[in-house]
Amino acid sequence: MGQSSIKLSRIVLADIWRHKWILLMSMVVLINAVGVVYTSHATRKLTSQMDHLLQERDRLDIEWRNLLLEEQSKSEHSRVTRIATKDLKMMRPLPKEEVVIRLP
Repeated sequence: MGQSSIKLSRIVLADIWRHKWILLMSMVVLINAVGVVYTSHATRKLTSQMDHLLQERDRLDIEWRNLLLEEQSKSEHSRVTRIATKDLKMMRPLPKEEVVIRLP
């Protein structure tokens, strides 16, 4: 039994050695297939991340525009004047109450 298993293993190794190019090419194809799967997965992940970042950019852009509109509406001269006179009871000083300071 010992001799037959040695002969069988030699026959298998000889057969593999005879078809080494087919075995090598099969390994190359398998490695290539794993590479394609990995690249596809990485591409899908990056595409998903890019879509998320584009949505975030659009959301921030809309928020920025709203803040600009709010700033513009709150800084209108008529609004500031109205708040100063009505809410804060402010008024313009009379000309005789004005003090002019000159810097040297």
